[in-house]
Amino acid sequence: MARRTQDPNEMSFLDHLEELRWHLIRSTMAVVIVGLVAFLMKDFIFDTIIFGPKKMDFPTYRLFCRIATNLGFESAFCADSLPFTIQNRTMAGQFSAHIWTSIWAGFIVGFPYVLWEVWRFISPGLYEKERKYSKGFILVASLLFFMGVLFGYYVVAPLSINFLGTYQVSQEVQNEIDISSFISTVRASVIACGIMFELPIIIFFLTKVGLVTPVILRKYRKIALVLVLILSAVITPPDVASQIIVAVPVLILYQVSIYISSYVLKREAKSKKAHEQPR
Repeated sequence: MARRTQDPNEMSFLDHLEELRWHLIRSTMAVVIVGLVAFLMKDFIFDTIIFGPKKMDFPTYRLFCRIATNLGFESAFCADSLPFTIQNRTMAGQFSAHIWTSIWAGFIVGFPYVLWEVWRFISPGLYEKERKYSKGFILVASLLFFMGVLFGYYVVAPLSINFLGTYQVSQEVQNEIDISSFISTVRASVIACGIMFELPIIIFFLTKVGLVTPVILRKYRKIALVLVLILSAVITPPDVASQIIVAVPVLILYQVSIYISSYVLKREAKSKKAHEQPR
């Protein structure tokens, strides 16, 4: 094992590699431990969470059904069941689905700890003034991630499943969806939205390193709007209502990112002015 020096700033390259290795090991162990708990909770993970959006008593479906009923419209969200079945086509398909779903559950639940390990690795290279905001950074980043996960699970996933599961090119073709395909749809919706909601954090760091400014963000706002609508069309059913539901929070996050970028630059300018003043 490489020997660590007392001053983190004087650590050699091998010391940094050794430090990184232990951060990765601890992060992996945390994901594995939480994943093991998820593995033992198979019935809850699959019947309640994974296959929840397949049942028409899912909260999202009930909400949209109630809205449509109050407006006097007929809605597919008021149906008794979704017209497709989930099946397994490979010998190890269900076992593999169990393993990988548990690992992803471990990553999602253990995300704050993984983020904390990442911060512990990079924080020695920051100024003392920047390090004192570490707890706030981890809290905000974790909160945004879980908000994105919930948005993906309760909005994007059920809308996608409801549309794709009921879509038919012909009455001759029945939807018999493989378990891996169904789980990947739920997983992609959840993980993608979780990462997407980290936009303010990403903009914060890009502003700190000088790659992004509020002027740039405002200048390319229209282009960002188009990209958001394209992204919404990719991860949601091809109807306007679903795309707007997904696009609105992303646009809000983009606007918040502009304010964050402005705040960072103002603080840096104020700090620089304070240091330039004669004592």
